[in-house]
Amino acid sequence: MSSSLDLDAADPLARYRSRFVRDDTVAAYLDGNSLGRPLAASRGRIAQFVTEQWAGRLIRGWDEGWLDLPLTIGDELGRVALGAASGQVAVGDSTTVLLYKLVRAAVAARPGRTRIVADRADFPTDRYVVEGIAVERGLSLTWLEQGGTAPAGGGVTAEQLSAAVDERTAVVVLSHVAYRSGYLADAERLTRIAHDAGALVLWDLSHSVGVVPIGLDAWEVDLAVGCTYKYLNGGPGSPAFAYVRSDLQPQLDQPIHGWLGAREPFEMKQGYEPADGIRRVLSGTPPILSMLAVQDMLALLDEVGIESVRRKSTALTAFAVELADELFPDARLSSPRDPERRGSHITLDRAGFRDLVPRLQAQGVIPDFRGPDGIRIGLSPLSTSFGEVELGMLAMRYPGA
Repeated sequence: MSSSLDLDAADPLARYRSRFVRDDTVAAYLDGNSLGRPLAASRGRIAQFVTEQWAGRLIRGWDEGWLDLPLTIGDELGRVALGAASGQVAVGDSTTVLLYKLVRAAVAARPGRTRIVADRADFPTDRYVVEGIAVERGLSLTWLEQGGTAPAGGGVTAEQLSAAVDERTAVVVLSHVAYRSGYLADAERLTRIAHDAGALVLWDLSHSVGVVPIGLDAWEVDLAVGCTYKYLNGGPGSPAFAYVRSDLQPQLDQPIHGWLGAREPFEMKQGYEPADGIRRVLSGTPPILSMLAVQDMLALLDEVGIESVRRKSTALTAFAVELADELFPDARLSSPRDPERRGSHITLDRAGFRDLVPRLQAQGVIPDFRGPDGIRIGLSPLSTSFGEVELGMLAMRYPGA
């Protein structure tokens, strides 16, 4: 196994770590897939916005560009990280709200179809949203039972989805990277299978955007959502994003009709008429402050290139797996061993890990816990060194040493 010193010395992206704000009390941050570190550029951008635009322009700022930010940032996000042409991505709301909007709209766009297909091992929000819509609309749910908690770190396969979809399926809801195991789904192939059955597909990109190459247009994806506070470093509570394929937009009637999604929002007309294009996905006033930092991360991703980020990601997780094999031979790797089949995090399961996390955090070592016995190690490539990974995992093996 290569030493962390050698790996860091050979890392072509090592210089980018200095772009992030760090705190001396944090010795090893291994939870970048839950909340990314802030960029130094964002500290300046937000301060400048408060003093110059907010204080200086006040209400005039809405007419001078603020109202357009959900779409302008959406276009940039599509270009840099999603493989999406302009006019198909909007930023705003939370992932939960956008999931609800798009799944409800997808069901309505497939009249006569009575089933939703989803992964039983998916993130709770995704499961809860589809369960609620199924009850609300009188639909049935087909659960794909194998997923992120499988012993080998597996996820939804082509064979499994083929057996689950048919002429009754309205929409399939899946995650590109499984939140627990890190399993990376073959989105293009699974999308094609759902389309062959006449169903729409929604991909949750929360654990892949900004760290895994994505080609929504090339894969002919219908719908997608994702958050911006993980690998896009937008900060706590930064807004989510929605992708709707351009030719599908006129067919979708999202259910939360708000003023900003109306054709002429400032006319204040009686009766809702949706705007043309992706703006119809929006509902209320956009959260301007909380989307500013996303612009800085998109600029950095554009500078570095998503393929370079992906290479560093696979190297980091491969190093973490090697350390886990050496330090925790009795733990179960609940993630794929093949780095090409996982995102940028791994999960190790072992009895006692739950009690270990508070002690690690007291030492400035911050992983993530996922029940019942899993420590999730999330590695954000541009802000994480190989030395940081080794330090953190040694602390897990020898807590308090």
